[in-house]
Amino acid sequence: MSKKAKRQAASMSFSMSRRFRRLSNLKPSAITLGLIAIAFATFLYGGGLLTIIDQPPISVYTGETFYFLYPALDGQFVMDTVFSIMLYSMGLVGLLFVYRSTKSAFKPRQAYMGLIIGVTLVLLAYIFLEGAILTKMRGA
Repeated sequence: MSKKAKRQAASMSFSMSRRFRRLSNLKPSAITLGLIAIAFATFLYGGGLLTIIDQPPISVYTGETFYFLYPALDGQFVMDTVFSIMLYSMGLVGLLFVYRSTKSAFKPRQAYMGLIIGVTLVLLAYIFLEGAILTKMRGA
């Protein structure tokens, strides 16, 4: 092996070890870890893992209409996953608004607005998720 290749290999291993050392000493905050855990759980609940493994089509055109929701409960399109992840996220943001409204009890107007926005988001997410499930059941 030439001297230049040896130097490049030694330099690369040094930079890799330096990056590994930085990553191993990294101490993320509790909020960061919580957000990562919530995002991962939302991804799993939304069906992201099934979408990655099965690789279904995004949607289907039958010649007369587009289907974005799979017309049965035993499968899903990619858009099913996207819709459900968005709706779960909307519900989680609503719950976060409700939680944050309790922290501003010294400002009643702000607390009331946060509570109303949070409850509205949670109810909308629930209604749309139920509507999607009913649409899928009707197609079966």
